Amino acid sequence: MAYSTSNPAGQAVQNIINDLPQLVAVAVVDSQSGMTLASHTNSPTLDPETAAAYNTEVVKQKQKAMKALKLTDETIDDILITLTNQLHLINLIDGGKKFIYLVVNQRDTNLAIAREVLREQAPLLK
Repeated sequence: MAYSTSNPAGQAVQNIINDLPQLVAVAVVDSQSGMTLASHTNSPTLDPETAAAYNTEVVKQKQKAMKALKLTDETIDDILITLTNQLHLINLIDGGKKFIYLVVNQRDTNLAIAREVLREQAPLLK
């Protein structure tokens, strides 16, 4: 999916690319449907829309687990999946209604910086 900077999701993707030009992929996703609102990839092998659909299930399962554990006073800020060479970061926004999915190479991007870049987009996507 291409993105247009004329809508908030597309603008958020563009802002993230500007701040992290070495990223592998990024997507803004509707958490309920799994629909990608905007995405971009620098990798011919990573489809952010497919990844977003699967990661929607990760988010839903973690939310179910929190309910089962009665963690009612807690909310998910982000979910980190660490691979051998990549970091996959899922940052929930707008009370969990949307999330930003970001993939970066560990050698190219500091996790704290990546988290901050995603958090800066939250006001745009509410």
